[in-house]
Amino acid sequence: MVKTIKYFLLLLVITAFSPKTEIRFDDFFTDRTLRYDFLLGGDSKTVEVFPQQIKEEGKWGGSKNNLTGNPDYGTFRVRVSDKTTNQLIFSKGFSPLFMEWKTTAEAKQTKRTFYQSVFIPFPKKKIILEIQQRQWKGDFKTVFLSEVDPDNYFIIREKTGKYRVETILRSGKPEKCVDLVFLAEGYTEQEMDKFLSDTKRMTDYLFRTEPFDKHRNQFNVYAVCSPSAESGTDIPGDSIYKNTAFNSTFYTFGTPRYLTTTDMKDIYDAIAGVPCDQFFVLVNTDRYGGGGFYNFLGIAAADNQLSEKVFVHEFGHEFAGLGDEYYTSSVAYEDFYNLKVEPWEPNLTTLVDFDSKWKDMVDKDTPLPTPRIAKYSKTTGVFEGGGYSAKGVYSPMMNCRMKSNEVPYFCPVCSRTIEQAIESATE
Repeated sequence: MVKTIKYFLLLLVITAFSPKTEIRFDDFFTDRTLRYDFLLGGDSKTVEVFPQQIKEEGKWGGSKNNLTGNPDYGTFRVRVSDKTTNQLIFSKGFSPLFMEWKTTAEAKQTKRTFYQSVFIPFPKKKIILEIQQRQWKGDFKTVFLSEVDPDNYFIIREKTGKYRVETILRSGKPEKCVDLVFLAEGYTEQEMDKFLSDTKRMTDYLFRTEPFDKHRNQFNVYAVCSPSAESGTDIPGDSIYKNTAFNSTFYTFGTPRYLTTTDMKDIYDAIAGVPCDQFFVLVNTDRYGGGGFYNFLGIAAADNQLSEKVFVHEFGHEFAGLGDEYYTSSVAYEDFYNLKVEPWEPNLTTLVDFDSKWKDMVDKDTPLPTPRIAKYSKTTGVFEGGGYSAKGVYSPMMNCRMKSNEVPYFCPVCSRTIEQAIESATE
C-alpha cells in the first residue's frame, strides 16, 4: 500500500509539470474496448473498490479525438495514464447508483456493494487505471489505483454478443456518431416485435425534441433483443415480482416511481460487441417511472402515457449530465448538495461560482436571483429551487424538461449542454 501511494504521488508531480501534448489515439490504443469490472461498496462515509474481471470486447465506439477533453461531470471519474510516460491518455466521468444510495438513510446503517464497469479504449502498452470519487467539497480523491497489462492472460477474450441486435438508425461510423443502444427488459421472446416498435417510437420522439432534432444524422441507434422469461418488472410495494433479463424494479430506495436495476453485469454482457456510447433499458410496463445516471444507466417504462417524455428526461441525465430541476417531489436522498460549493451539474448552481455556469446567457437586466413570477416565465435567469432543494440551489428557467413533464422543451442552458455533449462524442 505504501509503495502504491508513493507511486501515485510521484505520478501527480510528474503530470503536473509535464507539458501538455496532443494525444494521438493510435499511439496508445487499438480499435477495441477494455472493460474493467469492479464492485463499488461502502456506506455513507466510506468507499471501497473490489476488482472483479477485465475483458476485451468489440470495436471502440467512442471518439478517437476527444480522449481527455470531456467535462468534469459526475460523482466519479476514471483516469488512465500511460505507465511509461505517466501521461494522462483517457478520462471520463460517471455517476453510479451507488453514489445516490450513499445519501440515503439506509447507508448510515449498513454497507452495500454495487456492480460497476468502466470502458476505455484497449491499450497497446501497460497503463495505470485510476478511479476517483468527488468529495463533499467538490474535489476528487483517488479511491483505487491499478496497473493493467494488455498482455495479461487473465484478460477475458471470449466471444461477445449473445443477443440479436437490430439497427434502428445508421448515420455513420461509431467514432463519429453518438451510439445509443436500447435493451429489452420484461419483454418475452414473443414480444420482441413490440420491443422494436417501442424502440422506434422512443427514437422518433427523441428526434422530434429540440435540440436533438437538429442532430439526428449524428446518431446511430441499435436495439438489443434480450428476452425475459416473464413480461413486466418487479413492483415490490404491490408484491409483484417478475423473472426478467436485467432484474429491474420499482421502489428503488423505497420510492414507488423510481425504476432502476442493480444487475449491471448482465447489462454489460448484453451490450458487449455493440458500439455503445450510451445504453437505455426499455421496460415493458405501463406504470410511470424511470431513472437516469450520467454515463452509467438510463431506464424507463415503455407504455405509460408519459413514457416518451420520461425517456427524454432520463436521457438528459444519462447523456448530458443534467441535474433534476424539481424541488417539491419526495426523494430518498438526504443532504444531496453542499450549498458551499457549485454542483457539478451544468444546469444547477448555488451561486458560489456562477461565472462558471450560465451567467453568459443571462440578460444584464434580469434580476439575480430571478423571481418565480409570470413576467419571467420564458426568461433565462437564476430561479431558486432545483436539485431536490427549495432553498439554496438554483435553476435556469421556471420550467424545463428537467423539471416537469408539462413542457415540451429543454431550457437554453440544458440545450446548450446537450449540444456540447453531442459535439464531444462526435468530434
